[in-house]
Amino acid sequence: MTDHSFIQHIVSHPPLGGRIAFSRLDGTESLGLPELYERAGRLARRLRARGIGPGDRIGILAANSLEWVLLDLAALLLKAETAGLEPGKFTPSAELMARYDITLLFTDQPTDAPGAVPIGEVRALAEEPAGADEDTALPTVHWAPRDVTTIKFTSGSTGTPKGLGATVGSIDSSLAAVQEIFEHKPGDDLFVFLPLSLLQQRYWVYSALVHGHDLTISTYESAFAALRRVRPTVVMGVPAFYETAKRQVEARLRRSGGPRTVQEAARHLFGDRIRYLWTGSAPADAAMLRFFHDAGLPIYEGYGLNETCIVTKNHPGAHRAGSVGKVLRGKEVLVDEDGVIRVRSDHPVNYRYAYAEPGASERMFAPDGTVRTGDLGHLDEDGFLFIRGRADDVIVLDNGKKIVVRPIEEHMRTSPAIAECVLFCPAQTDLVAVVSPATVPADRDAIEAQLALTNAARTADERISRVVIADAPFSIDNGLLTSQYKPKRKQILATYHAGIHDSKEGIHAA
Repeated sequence: MTDHSFIQHIVSHPPLGGRIAFSRLDGTESLGLPELYERAGRLARRLRARGIGPGDRIGILAANSLEWVLLDLAALLLKAETAGLEPGKFTPSAELMARYDITLLFTDQPTDAPGAVPIGEVRALAEEPAGADEDTALPTVHWAPRDVTTIKFTSGSTGTPKGLGATVGSIDSSLAAVQEIFEHKPGDDLFVFLPLSLLQQRYWVYSALVHGHDLTISTYESAFAALRRVRPTVVMGVPAFYETAKRQVEARLRRSGGPRTVQEAARHLFGDRIRYLWTGSAPADAAMLRFFHDAGLPIYEGYGLNETCIVTKNHPGAHRAGSVGKVLRGKEVLVDEDGVIRVRSDHPVNYRYAYAEPGASERMFAPDGTVRTGDLGHLDEDGFLFIRGRADDVIVLDNGKKIVVRPIEEHMRTSPAIAECVLFCPAQTDLVAVVSPATVPADRDAIEAQLALTNAARTADERISRVVIADAPFSIDNGLLTSQYKPKRKQILATYHAGIHDSKEGIHAA
């Protein structure tokens, strides 16, 4: 694609083939991409009749659905913006609409807010044929590189999420770089289940419309039930999803009369057409990555932030274990003297937040859009990026020793009994771990054995003195994981404050 951007191509060229499917626990609904595009056009005309036009903002607060995709595409056709609002993080209200300048809010949640529309109405608006008196022509729109298509929100662990306008240029640059290394094409079926409120999940809708491959959209709750039925070629998932998948594959192997090899068990779960698995958004455990590679399902880890889009990616042409891949075209990784990563983009996501507390934009963005990520890392001699952890998560002991917690936490997570591990230092003298158990009840013996193994591999200052086992596994529902399944350190600290500070609590190191 040389004459248009991805976004401009979508609004200017109806797709010629491909299909999109929506897979739920009760079955799968499928339609061709040309039909999807036609319905989005009908919806755009009905929205225009309600006064929506260039620069207006449509809010979408709902679970993944056909209606979600139709609204997003209709907004592109009208040159309107979307605001993808994550269920559970936002509540539909007049205050929400006023805070984020939303003209119409489509939601699957009950509300009496003026301007809020049940998302169930979208299907009828998109399917009803035009009446004789209805203007069917849509104006031609042009999306420039710095135009904002959507307001996306950080998955930050505390406070009000920051809003960030995503520019057309940043979307185009990211999708072009990914297409260059993975070559998605007709015959591929990309499987997406994370919330469509996360803009990067909608990238694959745009990719399907331009390149003609298939796309299946599900939800996290339905993902495993849908996988074997759908038989995708590519799965987009966070590390926590693949950890769960690994446990399911291992459980299948233990069943009498079940699959005899890990390859058979993995194909039983994922189907028999997998070309590769995609992961990112949180650190991936090395043992999990090896497990799927050994099972014949190549899995490639990448790195990026809301503020940068995708920055690096392992892929079939360049893969190095332990790294998050090589820097993609259009990006530059700079590492300062403290080891903190900055990212410069040919087409920045933006140059500041649209909604944030005073000073937040200046702390994150340089005037040219370069982003200070807050992550620690280094580039090796071949250009592969390695992430050591967060600068904010470095613990300084009272003897001045700086402890980077991520490698220690990752070592603890190599135990099948531990889903997550977060380190704290209540008195600046010793490390205390809060562990999210992989099973209920927790396997205390296995956790204690892993504590001994981890401590044996560390220096004296890096050893964990105690482990506090969470009462229940960390989850999105209990507020201890973000929507991308990252632990919320501040909430975990608040929840288990008493146990962290009580030296008699938990499993003690030998």
